[in-house]
Amino acid sequence: MSSSVQRRLGTADATVLGLAAMLGTGVFAVWAPAAAAAGSLLLVAVVLAGIVAACNAASTADLAVAHPESGGGYVYGRERIAPGAGRLAGVAFLVGKTSSAAAAAGVFGGYVLPSQPLPAAVLVIVAGTVLNTSGVRWTARGAYALVGGTLAVLLVVVVIGLLGPDVTAVSPLTNPDGEAVPGPGGGLGVLTAAALVFFAFAGYARIATLGEEVRDPRRTIRRAVALALGITLLTYLLVASALVVGLGTDRLATEATPLVTVVDAGETSALGVLVRAGAAVAAGSALLSVLVGVSRTALAMARRRELPGVLAHISSRGTPLRADVAGGVVAIGIAALAGPVAAIALSACSVLVYYAVINLAALRMAPAERSWPRWTSALGLLMCVTFAALLPTRQVVITAVALAVGWALCTLLGRGRTSTSGDGPAG
Repeated sequence: MSSSVQRRLGTADATVLGLAAMLGTGVFAVWAPAAAAAGSLLLVAVVLAGIVAACNAASTADLAVAHPESGGGYVYGRERIAPGAGRLAGVAFLVGKTSSAAAAAGVFGGYVLPSQPLPAAVLVIVAGTVLNTSGVRWTARGAYALVGGTLAVLLVVVVIGLLGPDVTAVSPLTNPDGEAVPGPGGGLGVLTAAALVFFAFAGYARIATLGEEVRDPRRTIRRAVALALGITLLTYLLVASALVVGLGTDRLATEATPLVTVVDAGETSALGVLVRAGAAVAAGSALLSVLVGVSRTALAMARRRELPGVLAHISSRGTPLRADVAGGVVAIGIAALAGPVAAIALSACSVLVYYAVINLAALRMAPAERSWPRWTSALGLLMCVTFAALLPTRQVVITAVALAVGWALCTLLGRGRTSTSGDGPAG
């Protein structure tokens, strides 16, 4: 079957598109809760998060080559494990990514309008939803500009944080949501922090979706995944080091916008405007990308009648209008009910469950289908389950309830379709 999609992208293009998806919300927001959990071992947590991200990306890339269709882990779980596993992955993705959208909006509001972050967060979600329904997407050219600008902003933070004056200060240990911060928890605290920092790596799956657009997909995707993750890990280690040196872990654990705090205290307060602008652009682009992923997974599930069929509607612009709007509405609800730190933890927990299913599905692949060693999927599965269990108890419980309810509703919808039409979901 012919396709209008042309294979124009090389390794550099795919790498930059992956970086555009990863260098977004997390690098501007995740450091306070991570520092509160890991303390002086924050850099170890960053490395552990990078390892689990690499394992997950390897499994995703192999499965994307074997199953070149929309739906991601929802499709992989159905085809490789069982329909119920696909439903779990789909629900986990929807919960995780709508929470991620809420977190991105919260970061936008916190950096752009710190006095009234919620109205700004709601406004940017509405704007992102409108752009998605209009068919706006990041191109490779736009990704180069975004990545270049974000890296320039982060370089400013790194230089000032490492070379500027020490701005550490004793302050009450409360997180950006106003809640008390427990003291660092040793080894378990590092694992909890790693689970939170994992949120900052989310986005690498964007590379795996480029199979129809890159030249020599198997070779290009493998190289792009390795390069994008390597660059992101190095960047995050440098930023974390700069924040620890510039603020100290106790102060870092209390700061809602630590990157601006470092720059403002370094006798270069004018550059704080640059950091705020960079955070706004990165969070806005991450929001746009996340909402696209939510609507496409919802579309795939609605087509199988595991979500209400109205979400499968395609508008005259060729976009899933109703799924786009539904994702935006849910993201606004989460942004209003949870602060950015809670949204990050909820997103991280749900996405870790999602990748646990993906790693399990990858373990079912034949050796000839794999480009990466089988042990990467096994390690990824173990780390995903462990990290998810060690996140803050409240978010773990909320995630478990949300996934259970969502899975049950999807199952009932799927059975209803089977009983009325005799045509059950594929897989």
